[in-house]
Amino acid sequence: MRDAFSSRRITISAIFIIVGLIYIIRLAHLQIIDDSYTRLANKNALRHVTQYPSRGLIYDRNGKLLVYNEAVYDLMVIPRQVKEIDTAEFCSLLKITKEDFIKKMDKAKKYSTYVASTFEKQISKEDFAPLQEKLYKFEGFYAQSRTLRYYPDSVACHILGYIGEVNEKTIEENPYYKKGDYIGMSGLEKSYEEILRGQKGSKITLVDVHNREKGSFQDGMFDTLAVAGQNLYSTIDIELQKYAEKIMANKRGCIVAIEPSTGEVLCFVSAPYYNPNLLVGRIRGENYKKLSQDISKPLFNRALMAEYPPGSIFKIAQALIALDMGVINPNSGFVCDKSLVGCHNHPSASNVRDAIKMSCNPYFYRVFQRVVQKTNPNTGKIDSKYGLSEWGDAAKRMGFGTRLDIDLPSARKGYIPDTSFYNKWYPSGWNFYTIYSNSIGQGEVGVIPLQMANFAALVANRGWYIPPHIVRNFGNEEGKFRYKKYSEKHYSMIPSSYWDIAVEGMWGVVHEAGGTARRAKIDDIAICGKTGTAENIGDDHSVFICFAPKNNPQIAVAVYIENAQGGGGTWAAPIASLIVEKHIRGDVERKEMEQYYIDTNPCQPLPLKKKIKVKKR
Repeated sequence: MRDAFSSRRITISAIFIIVGLIYIIRLAHLQIIDDSYTRLANKNALRHVTQYPSRGLIYDRNGKLLVYNEAVYDLMVIPRQVKEIDTAEFCSLLKITKEDFIKKMDKAKKYSTYVASTFEKQISKEDFAPLQEKLYKFEGFYAQSRTLRYYPDSVACHILGYIGEVNEKTIEENPYYKKGDYIGMSGLEKSYEEILRGQKGSKITLVDVHNREKGSFQDGMFDTLAVAGQNLYSTIDIELQKYAEKIMANKRGCIVAIEPSTGEVLCFVSAPYYNPNLLVGRIRGENYKKLSQDISKPLFNRALMAEYPPGSIFKIAQALIALDMGVINPNSGFVCDKSLVGCHNHPSASNVRDAIKMSCNPYFYRVFQRVVQKTNPNTGKIDSKYGLSEWGDAAKRMGFGTRLDIDLPSARKGYIPDTSFYNKWYPSGWNFYTIYSNSIGQGEVGVIPLQMANFAALVANRGWYIPPHIVRNFGNEEGKFRYKKYSEKHYSMIPSSYWDIAVEGMWGVVHEAGGTARRAKIDDIAICGKTGTAENIGDDHSVFICFAPKNNPQIAVAVYIENAQGGGGTWAAPIASLIVEKHIRGDVERKEMEQYYIDTNPCQPLPLKKKIKVKKR
C-alpha cells in the first residue's frame, strides 16, 4: 500500500511540475520572446505620429520663389477606438456625406482595426479649424500635420511637376516610403525627389482610454526630429516663362529657350498646359481625371516627349555633316531642280550659305545624296550603308537620336534611322532613292523640341554644347552643390569654320532678301535662325530655331507650333523673336505684333481629319 501511495504521489507531483514548467515557459515566451501583447498594449497607450519634413523650396534664377509649402492636416483613425459618436456632426465638420463616412471607415477597418490609417487627407488650415475645436468629442480620431506644395505664379507645370501618394510598388521597392506618404510624380519633383523630400521623424505620445494626449513617452527619449529637404535653385527666368506661356495660351506646341554658354534652360513651355495648383490637395484626383481626358493632352510634355519631324531646320545639320565628310565644299552649288523634290520659288543656290538662307529643297536633296552615296575607303565602291552610318554618327554627336541628359524625367531620344532599320523595313534592299526624304527633315528622322533648342545652342557656340539643365545648384544655408555633368562641354568634332558658314546662313534667313524668316527681324538685335515646315498628321507644323545676338549669344530658342498653316516663317519665327526680345531687352517694343501673336490661334482644331502615311518603326 505504501508503495502504491508513494507512486501516486510521485505521479501527481510530476503533473504539477510539468504544468508549472509549461506556465513558466509560456510566461517567459510572452515576456521575453513574443512581444505581440506588449505591442497591442502599447497601441492602446502610445501613439506613433510621423513627423513629416518640410519639402525643399524651388527658386528661379533670380531668387524668386516658385514653389513653397503650406500646412495641411491628415485626419487619422484607429477603428478599434472609435466609440459612439455624433456621425451627423462629424460629417458636417468634414463636409462629407454619411455614405462617405461608412466607406472610409470600412476601408480603415480593412487595413487594420488597431493601427492608425488616413481617414481624410490634406485638410486645409481653414477647413481644419472648426474640426480641431471639437475633435476631442470623436474618440479614435486625431490629426497629423504635413505640408502641401503651392505655386504662387501658377505656371511652369511641366518643369516643376507634382507630387502624389505612393503606390504599393514604390513601397515594396523603397522601404523609406509607407502607406500615405507622398512622392514626386513628374518634373523636378520627381527628378530631385531624394533631395527635396528631406528625412521623416517620429514622435511617440502617451494617450489615455479616451484618446487624449497625456504627454511624450519617456520625455521624448525615442522621438526623432524631421530633417527639412534641400532647396533647388533653378535656371528658369520666371518672367520669361510667364511671357512664353502667355503667347502659347491658346495654342498647341512648345517653346524651349537655353542660354548657350551654360546650357541653362531659361524657359520651357509645353502647350496646352495647366495650373499646377490644380494637382494639389483634396481636389487633385478629380482634376487629374479631367486633365487626362482632355483631347488636347495638357498633361503630355511635348517639349520632352513629342517626337516631331524637324523639317527644314535639319538642313543645317545636313550641310555641316556633308562639309565635314568632304562630299561638298563651302562653295558647292546645285540647281533648284523641282523635278527632284518640290520647292518654293527662289534662285539656285551657288554655295552652302545661300542654300541655308533660301532653304532650297533640291540643294539638300543633292547634299544628302552625296552623303549617302559616299565611297567606302575599304572597298573603293559607293556604299549607302557606309555613308548612312557616318551620317548617323555625326547626327548623334549633335545631340540628335540620343537622350539629352536633362534633369527632367521622361525625355525621349528622338530617332536617327540607321542601316538596321532600313534593312528591316526594306528587306529586298534600299538606297538613297528610297530614303531621300530625310534630306529635308522628313522621312524617318524624329526630334524632340529640346533637341532643337540644344542644336540652336550648338550652332551659337560654333560646335559644342553643355547638356541642357533646369537646376543650377541645390542645398541649403550650409552649402550649395551642383552636378559636374552640367558644366562639361560636348563637342561635335566638326571644325568651327564650317559652323561659321551655318551662322552666316542663319543670319541671312532673318536679315537678307530671300530669307525665309524676315518676320523675325529685330532692328538692333542680330538674330540667326532657320525656319521649318514639317508634314505630319493634319496641317503642317510651323518650326523655327534661332539664337541671338550673332556674336556672344545670350539665348537660343526653339518654337514648334502644331498644325499651323503658313510655315515656320509665318508663326514660329515671329513668336521666337518675341521671346528673344523679351529676354534681351526685358520688354517687347513691338506691341501690335506681340498682341497679334498672343491673340491668334493658328492651330488646326482637334480632332485632326487629314492624314498622311507615316512609316512605322
